[in-house]
Amino acid sequence: MKNVLALVLCLFTCIGCGQPKQDANTVTLWHWMTDRNDAFQALAAKYEEETGIKVQIDLYPPSDAYTQRIIASAQARVLPDIYGILDKKQVFASFIESGFVADLTEDFAANDGEWEKALFAKALDVNRFKEGNIYNIKPGIYGAPIDVTNIQMLYNKKLLAKAGIDKAPQTFDEFLAAAQALNRIGVAGLVSGWGELWMADCFASNYAFNIMGEEKVMATFRGEVPYTDPDWIAVFNVFKRMADAKAFAPGIVTKPNKDAEQSFALERSAFSFNGSWGVNAYHGMNPDLDYGVMMPPAINPDNPMYIWGGAGSSFVINGASQNKDQAVAFLKWFTARDQQVFLAQETKNLPSNRKALSKIPEVLSDYAKAMDNTTHPTIWKYNEHPLVAETYLKGIQSIIIGEKTPEQVAGEVQAVKEREMAKAEKRK
Repeated sequence: MKNVLALVLCLFTCIGCGQPKQDANTVTLWHWMTDRNDAFQALAAKYEEETGIKVQIDLYPPSDAYTQRIIASAQARVLPDIYGILDKKQVFASFIESGFVADLTEDFAANDGEWEKALFAKALDVNRFKEGNIYNIKPGIYGAPIDVTNIQMLYNKKLLAKAGIDKAPQTFDEFLAAAQALNRIGVAGLVSGWGELWMADCFASNYAFNIMGEEKVMATFRGEVPYTDPDWIAVFNVFKRMADAKAFAPGIVTKPNKDAEQSFALERSAFSFNGSWGVNAYHGMNPDLDYGVMMPPAINPDNPMYIWGGAGSSFVINGASQNKDQAVAFLKWFTARDQQVFLAQETKNLPSNRKALSKIPEVLSDYAKAMDNTTHPTIWKYNEHPLVAETYLKGIQSIIIGEKTPEQVAGEVQAVKEREMAKAEKRK
């Protein structure tokens, strides 16, 4: 990461040098999304027919290779008019500082904020730098989300009915009772790709926010609240209670998410914890799958249940582009209602435009209804130290398989936290 960031920061010493002269009637766009390329090309053809402006769309998969191409192209000053940045906000900020990302704040605010109001605010936040941000970037919006995503729970309607359950569980206790009823008829409960630790982290943070509230979680990250606090013990107990109720599908702690998607699609598990991107996977594996979307069932009714979500993919405009106005016009058109409906129907990704929801499949619409309840580590003011987070997540795995108690894991996580805080203090 340090090497990549250093490369990005030294890309240009002459911001005013400019790129090679461009055709004013052609806008160039680079992306990495193989599954959406046909839909993008169809929209580009439609835009040229309507406006006379050609949009040249070039695909450079996979995502890792695409990222390296963007960095190399920035160094050579041959970035396209429109592109995406697949990296942390720190790297996003460095591209802005180097002049390779245009500030779109005024464009979003034009016509009484028409463009901004049409899109999900939580998706825009991924591309927004707020007042007082730690990167010292001028406050504003620097990119446009082309779709959105969030991660919720899914339930198989047929399997729940078979177990005598007539509706999705609304509370955590109801969920545990449903899992036990499913066990009695030989059906597994919750499947998810928790062999990928970030998925387990997502589920755990949902319950941390619900049990104790966002501010106490942030205070923990700052080192002001210990992981041995009763509220954190309650978070760890979520996993023990689920394990005791046999609510997990076998092997959940080692299962890749693709395997988990297959398990749910083939009706081997009644519940899944997965993102909206899974809709496309389920359709491909089992077009007749009858399922619904539900928020993770809350434990503390006094705090909201937040879920991870935001912009799925976003495009920025090259700050050195000679075709900025044409590029902005295309992105506004691309994220307008009709084009968003087309993309959602063709690619089964959630539209970033609120007005497109009424014309998309019901399951996608149900995902989208929860966008106002989304959060994400990229927009949190604080994040936990990586070693602490790793200990925390591996501890959760140990609880699930019965190796450790919540209290033991809490003590271990707090010990690592204190050690890392002491190291940081010495470095000052």
